[in-house]
Amino acid sequence: MKYLTLFAVIAVVLLISSNAQAQTSAQERAATLRSQLAELESRQAGFTTQLQELEEKLKPENIERSLAGVGSTRPEDLREQKRRQLEIERDGVKKQLDLLTASRTRLEASIARADADAYRQSAAPQAVAAPTTTTGVSPNTQPGNTVAPAAPTRRTRRRRTRRTRPSTSLNTYPQITQITPIQQA
Repeated sequence: MKYLTLFAVIAVVLLISSNAQAQTSAQERAATLRSQLAELESRQAGFTTQLQELEEKLKPENIERSLAGVGSTRPEDLREQKRRQLEIERDGVKKQLDLLTASRTRLEASIARADADAYRQSAAPQAVAAPTTTTGVSPNTQPGNTVAPAAPTRRTRRRRTRRTRPSTSLNTYPQITQITPIQQA
């Protein structure tokens, strides 16, 4: 019986520690995801700034101004080449921004799940073990205590063996001593 009680106490301690570790890991996961989101937002801000600069450089007057010091027999070809180069760069930045937006959406959903898991684990009732008697009822059970009583242990019934009484005589049938005649009417 003492081994059973010891086993129950060890099981409850392990359960409580695993719940605490799960709650801590859910909180740590949420914190890690938040740091990833902050990093992603800073990268997204950098790409947004870069996109605005490229849009500004793509204006025809700014392309002409950037090529003003370059002498060529075909200035229109140079302007077209510069415009294509800036458009390719702009399209790449837009794709990066789209990828970052999708990643941000996934990260925000993951953060919401991690927060919900951490809340669920913190709101879950903690199992507390109380010593039990042989009947399976806790001696410390008080009204208002939210701890569920321990489940009763299953006992196996022993089959009772039928004992026979020792007889006082060898012959157990009653002795017939006298025969009475049957009267006819």
